[in-house]
Amino acid sequence: MITRRTALAIGAASLVMSATAAPKRMKNIGGAPAGFPIRSRAAREAATPFDFVEHCHNLGLGVVETRLPSTDPAALKAFRQKIEANRMRVILEVGYPRDESGVASFDSAVKAAVECGAFSLHAAMTGRRYEDFTTLDAFQKDFERCQKSIALAEPILRKHRIRLGIENHKGWRSAEQAAWLKRVGSEWVGVHFDFGNNVSLCEDPRETLRNLLPYAVACHLKDMAVEAYEDGFLLSEVPLGEGFLDLKGMVATLRTKDPDIPLDLEMITRDPLKIPVFTDKYWATFDDSFSPLPGRDLARVLEIVQRNKPKNPLPRITGISAEAQLKLEDDSVARSLDYARKFLDVPE
Repeated sequence: MITRRTALAIGAASLVMSATAAPKRMKNIGGAPAGFPIRSRAAREAATPFDFVEHCHNLGLGVVETRLPSTDPAALKAFRQKIEANRMRVILEVGYPRDESGVASFDSAVKAAVECGAFSLHAAMTGRRYEDFTTLDAFQKDFERCQKSIALAEPILRKHRIRLGIENHKGWRSAEQAAWLKRVGSEWVGVHFDFGNNVSLCEDPRETLRNLLPYAVACHLKDMAVEAYEDGFLLSEVPLGEGFLDLKGMVATLRTKDPDIPLDLEMITRDPLKIPVFTDKYWATFDDSFSPLPGRDLARVLEIVQRNKPKNPLPRITGISAEAQLKLEDDSVARSLDYARKFLDVPE
């Protein structure tokens, strides 16, 4: 529950931002909503308006990832004017067709996104594979669902000439996702590349990037820290530069494909995720013939865990006050943006 003190702090922070000069704009660094959940929730519970586009602009970000505001023409025009006035690019979440009955509404949403001037679209089509499925058959059926949805979506994307980035969202290993996109064979369907998610599927992030680089449209920028626990390892987003990822190298590689690729910060402040690689349930959806996970990959990720002790205790929000949670998120975002300005930004 948000207290009156937190509500006042949220309001005060907004006033400070509007009264002070905005920081130097980072053309290709942006913000993703999942990186700001505590501030968003705090504003909602305090009945304080939270304009995510304006928040990202005030932070000096040149890209914002958000939901399509409306399909109303006047609202779309106002939204586009705001994005252009802030000299930003926008990536929009518009959903995707679940079946044939959803194609018409998807067409309308994509048309509206184009009218907003969207750079690309984003879709996270899965949850965490090792938590959501207990059998290989269930995983296969869900993968078939995703493939059918994109087969329905592709002609709409092609018609409106806008790209959809499918996030590697702990659902598929990168080789599976790359093979699928190769079969799709469309310039309008690619990857919204997440820097750290596939560690949960026993992948070295460098291997994930190698497999998905040809399809990268935009990115969720984050750093990761790991720590052993009894059933496997813990995985946490941490401020940029404080984890084990080679951020400078990964960003440089992505920029060989597109020098202006959007890098949306997704510094999620939460308890560590448990990756239970020593349990039977974790392995239930992997099969040597359909969806292999080689033992060498498990060995590699366990080596990463062993060699990369956390520089600081992994972030946790359970058991701390709402005010402390908000401060932790704001501080983590601020440290991340400071790192981005020093090491990842490029001149306009």
